[in-house]
Amino acid sequence: MAEPPLLNTYGRLPIMFDHGRGPWLFDTEGRRYFDTFSGIAVCGLGHSHPAISAAIRQQSEKLLHCSNLFHTRVQHQLARELCDLSGMDGVFLANSGAEANEAAIKLARLYGHNRGKKSPTIIVMEGSFHGRTLATLTATGNHKVQTGFAPLVSGFIHVPFNDLASIEALAANNPDITAVLLEPVQGEGGVVPADADWLRGVRAMCDRHNWLMMLDEVQTGNGRSGRFFAYQHFDILPDVVTTAKGLGNGFPIGACLARGEAARTFQPGHHGSTFGGNALACAAALAVLATLRQDKLMERASDLGARIMSQLKTAFAGTHYIRDIRGLGLMIGIEMNSGCPELVPLAKTQGLLLNVTSQNVIRLLPPLTLSDDEADYMVEQVVKVIKLYAGDDRLEPRVPPSPDNEMTRH
Repeated sequence: MAEPPLLNTYGRLPIMFDHGRGPWLFDTEGRRYFDTFSGIAVCGLGHSHPAISAAIRQQSEKLLHCSNLFHTRVQHQLARELCDLSGMDGVFLANSGAEANEAAIKLARLYGHNRGKKSPTIIVMEGSFHGRTLATLTATGNHKVQTGFAPLVSGFIHVPFNDLASIEALAANNPDITAVLLEPVQGEGGVVPADADWLRGVRAMCDRHNWLMMLDEVQTGNGRSGRFFAYQHFDILPDVVTTAKGLGNGFPIGACLARGEAARTFQPGHHGSTFGGNALACAAALAVLATLRQDKLMERASDLGARIMSQLKTAFAGTHYIRDIRGLGLMIGIEMNSGCPELVPLAKTQGLLLNVTSQNVIRLLPPLTLSDDEADYMVEQVVKVIKLYAGDDRLEPRVPPSPDNEMTRH
């Protein structure tokens, strides 16, 4: 539904939402829908979480925005907490994941020029997604989203994901390589986790060649994987890491973090953002971090993700239409044997909001705040819709949990 005056940039479903609570969204007609992907991994604490709403309300009465030519206490507090959580030395605050990745790309180029490289080049992955600005679009490993936007930005080389030999082959012949940019789990690419040995191999290769290892954790960060950042599962430390999405639980904010020489690369005038790191966004992010810690939601994401994966594998055992079920924490992909875009409107008729990516992968990104009852309901509804679509409807309907308990924790 693309209605003027909005430009026709999204294939919108014919639903108009009015409000949300927990994992539920309510339309203007009073119907409710279970949101299985949290606004694409944004509302990790669910819709309208009271702690986030309170933080935004309180900060709005003090200070919304102050130029980055000055200091604000709340920005410094957020930067310190992010560095403590990540093992990084410094952070640039932006407004989105694409902006955070743009900052990382600029940082890598400047780092390369400072080392005498004439044309700093970044190795990126096939199947990746890094944003829709011209540089992040070029870094993205998906020709479909690049079509029509040539000439693209130079300075990127795409290689297969989880293939160390292809990176090693480039190292011997391209002295301008300055960084490797990758996602620990490719989200838009079909919820494809990186192989642990491959990630460690990339880290070792970056160390040997003095390249920056840059991780795009826009989707995997902020507790979704079961750790604050997904790389913390693999006993590695990147030089640069970006995040956004769940950091503000719906309020726009992004971050590019760096350590060591990478953290010393930018100097005044090299990069900036008018709105990045404004007081309101920082207050929202600090409330998210506090809630993640207080409610032990990172540990919850790990346990709940394993529970959901187990239930899905049991429900679909022996079926011919499911190719794979995979993921990390509360980032789960159900890969069908063929394209399944019709699943999305079918799910809508059942009061379920589904996201299909990479043509045939149902991507589940539910809130970390789900109760056990809500999680079980989501699994049962997802299984029911997929079986309906496949002509294999053998699941008894279940009464949904009460919306009055949206904010109930496990």
